[in-house]
Amino acid sequence: MAVAGVAPLLPGVMPTAAGDPAPARAAFTLAHNGVAVDLFVDQADDPAVSRAGDDLAADVERVSGVRPRLVRTTSGMSARVVLIGTIGASPLIDRLIADGRLDASGVTGRWEASVTQVVDHPLPGVERALVIAGSDRRGTVYGIYDTSERIGVSPWYWWADVPVEHHDTVTVPTGTFKRHEPSVRYRGIFINDEQNLTTWSNRTQEPDKNIGPETYKRVFELLLRLKANYLWPAMHPYTDHFNKHSENAELADTYGIVVGSSHPEALLRNGVHEWAPWAEEHRNPDGTLPVYDYTVNPEVIADYWRARARQNAAFESSWTIGMRGLHDSALETRYATTLPEKVAVMNRIISDQRRILSEEVGANATPQIFIPYKEVLELYNNGVQVPDDVTLIWPDDNHGNMRQLPDDAERRRAGGNGIYYHISYWGRPKSYLWLDTTQLAKIWQELRRAYDHSVDRMWIINVGDIKSQETGLSFCMDMAWDVNRWGPDDVDEFLVEWAGRQFGRRHGRDIAAIRTEYYRLAAERRPEFIDRGTFSLVHHGDEAGRRMAAHRALLERTEALGRTLPPAYQDAFYELVQYPVHGAYLMNLKFHWADRNALAVRQGRGAGVNRYADLADAAHAEEAAITQRYNTEIAGGKWNGIVNPYPSQIPKAPGRPQVVRVTAQETSGLGVAAEGNEVGVERPLAFSSYPRDRRFVDVFNTGFLPFEWSASASHPWVRLSSTSGTVTDQTRVWVAIDWKRVPEGRHDGTVTFTGVGQTVSVPLRVVNDGERARNRSRGHVEANGYVSIDAAHFDGRVARSGADWRTVRGLGRRGAAVEAVPSTATPITTDVTTRAPELRYRVRFTSAGTFPVRVFRLPSLDERGSRRVAIALDDGPATILTGQAIATGNRGDAWARNVEDGIEKMAGSVVVTEPGDHVLRLLMVDPGMAVDQIVVDTGGLPASYLAPPESYHPTHPGAHTAAPDTAAPDSGAPDWEVPDRQAAAEGR
Repeated sequence: MAVAGVAPLLPGVMPTAAGDPAPARAAFTLAHNGVAVDLFVDQADDPAVSRAGDDLAADVERVSGVRPRLVRTTSGMSARVVLIGTIGASPLIDRLIADGRLDASGVTGRWEASVTQVVDHPLPGVERALVIAGSDRRGTVYGIYDTSERIGVSPWYWWADVPVEHHDTVTVPTGTFKRHEPSVRYRGIFINDEQNLTTWSNRTQEPDKNIGPETYKRVFELLLRLKANYLWPAMHPYTDHFNKHSENAELADTYGIVVGSSHPEALLRNGVHEWAPWAEEHRNPDGTLPVYDYTVNPEVIADYWRARARQNAAFESSWTIGMRGLHDSALETRYATTLPEKVAVMNRIISDQRRILSEEVGANATPQIFIPYKEVLELYNNGVQVPDDVTLIWPDDNHGNMRQLPDDAERRRAGGNGIYYHISYWGRPKSYLWLDTTQLAKIWQELRRAYDHSVDRMWIINVGDIKSQETGLSFCMDMAWDVNRWGPDDVDEFLVEWAGRQFGRRHGRDIAAIRTEYYRLAAERRPEFIDRGTFSLVHHGDEAGRRMAAHRALLERTEALGRTLPPAYQDAFYELVQYPVHGAYLMNLKFHWADRNALAVRQGRGAGVNRYADLADAAHAEEAAITQRYNTEIAGGKWNGIVNPYPSQIPKAPGRPQVVRVTAQETSGLGVAAEGNEVGVERPLAFSSYPRDRRFVDVFNTGFLPFEWSASASHPWVRLSSTSGTVTDQTRVWVAIDWKRVPEGRHDGTVTFTGVGQTVSVPLRVVNDGERARNRSRGHVEANGYVSIDAAHFDGRVARSGADWRTVRGLGRRGAAVEAVPSTATPITTDVTTRAPELRYRVRFTSAGTFPVRVFRLPSLDERGSRRVAIALDDGPATILTGQAIATGNRGDAWARNVEDGIEKMAGSVVVTEPGDHVLRLLMVDPGMAVDQIVVDTGGLPASYLAPPESYHPTHPGAHTAAPDTAAPDSGAPDWEVPDRQAAAEGR
């Protein structure tokens, strides 16, 4: 079976432009029936090219079972051959171009570009050749790996065990393909907080090292297959520093990887490991150890930097200038205490470093980068002079929100601008290193915003241990190569294509849907950020239970899909799809049961207290079991140590939640808690004819002996999911209204529960405006004390002042969010209602008054500006809402809450003078603001973590829809918990 070309799936690979020769129909055969073509790389070409050529030979063998020869001379070659070479370094390639046989237009002289083209009779004795030619050594290497991916070898074949399907005949399309210059010049990763990677490397790759050349070989190859070219190596105390093993730098150069260093590692020096021995060898005249403080020991520190510059001068490197403290600590300046004094010290440091690089490295000391990270950003904003040819690397807040972006002058810098962006992080306010949990749409929004500010010279992505970040890393590198390939409407299509490349196109859309929902749930709250009491157990139909229902449904969907995959795909599916979904589910589940355990104690329950404690412990044990499976069973134990939510030196994720147990008593008693009440039934169950939702009542046992209970309703149009039964710990009864039978108007009612000689009545409040009013509504309708709107469900949009709002699919806590664009637009601060672009939402208010409004916006930042939107009602004045613009790095403050929650609730109010139809207006003040939801509290809205369910809207399919005419049957457990999953969690 021939391998069909899959070039359309490859990022940045485009057919030749109009006017170029049309692709031929016949395919070029690389292997057939046990015979493979030769691969030629000129002896004069760069070692990185011949090394990648050897990878192509191995890839052809992975597919066909036969390995091509890699030859360095043209004599004795096969009749069909692959000719690989770099323009200007391969005489053969240059001759084909000069003779007009190879079309290198748009490739020659460019950065990392390539062309792949079939040429007939390129050499005597050669009938046909597939020519892969690059503009430089990495351009050629990327052309080689394009071919590998087109024959079915995923970049993740080794790092995620994606299988390579066998084909006796291996072909590629004959059409000319050109990979043009990347959108971003330097694209790479920072291996950071890498304890798990170090543990795994020591156990499985190099027992005598803690990340050494054998591991870096795998890292370099992965980067090149992802079309990356840049690395900040691992740097923590438990890891061997990069230059400890001289082979590392030599290998990087052989592969074509540019090696740099992170913000605290000036001039490729690893302060964690290297400063102490250097200081010991260079004691002060009085015998004391020099400190890493440029106001105290400048000569010793400068010599320290100079030694590394001299050592690595021959390699293609990136040079970090500036200074911070040792091991990611703040800059120390004993003799510079004021801000201007510290700025002067930093300017002196930069000047001295530049002189060292000029003397030791010379003209090859490029690129040079300056990273205004944390406290250094304040220094930069207060006068640090960074030379124009140095690249400014703008950091995010460590949680995916860019802190500030270049202004007009900075965009014109010769050195350009870059970003340092986290999809994994250890630090304040909370860490997230365990799973890949940053929404791709969030990544797209922030990186696109940065690119629109001319941030196109360097993108460094913090990926932690690499493993678990496979999807996010792939997307970042895909964007870095071709930033325009994905837009606000189709970020999810990346997932479709990416999953299709790993598991086959027929599964791409299903896996993409799973990953999209997984990211959405993480956007509500990352599993690493889960804590006690986050989600409400009693409001909005059991907010916590609804979330767990979504997690459970996603896991069941994932497991069902996994069962349909062939055995060869099971390991990759577990690593890339199933373990993240299952792990996130269990992390949420154990805290959910712990919260229910605490609520049961407050409610005075008996058997339920212990049951929920057991379920919380069982979920934690199951989480440990699936992690153990990953480390010891998947891929035959290949990944031993790579996954650990709780490594000893880097606390990543919440551990086992504390639970309470009570001593069993031979008693029983009726307990009743109605929705909206933690204890008792004081708050009535409210029903409206617009959302037509249902409410729950928990009937529970205050003791341990089972008892019989019964329930009755005051009106025949009140429907109950169950009217009697036996309860040991809890039964959940759902209450709904038969809207066809209830008269129009406002009604009071009750549901009465009886058991063990006790009676409890639950009050009901029912409002029925009638079917006609419901059908005539034109927008979101107030009900149950609020209006809740998904921001993407607007009824009108007006562009003004060169700006507009756009919908970004897959962004935020719901299915989409809206963003004010372009991000480079001028803020609108005057005449906002007539000059600012706006979104309009029709709202029917059933009451009047001054009502609080909460605008849920994604927490983007601007430390030199503001983060503002405005709201207005009808033709009334605009109220400007100001959000958090600065990343403080603290715990417990507004910024910390925002990044933990993934949103900021901006507070304002609207004045509704009379009930009826109105227009709520959302107006841009600052560009780049993304809004997820809008909630108006019209009286009695209970506090909860998530926004309440969206209010009824007649046309938006995502808005609240009618509940069934009858309440759902009851399982005796919380509505979201199905018996088989419950039994599994309990170990039965």
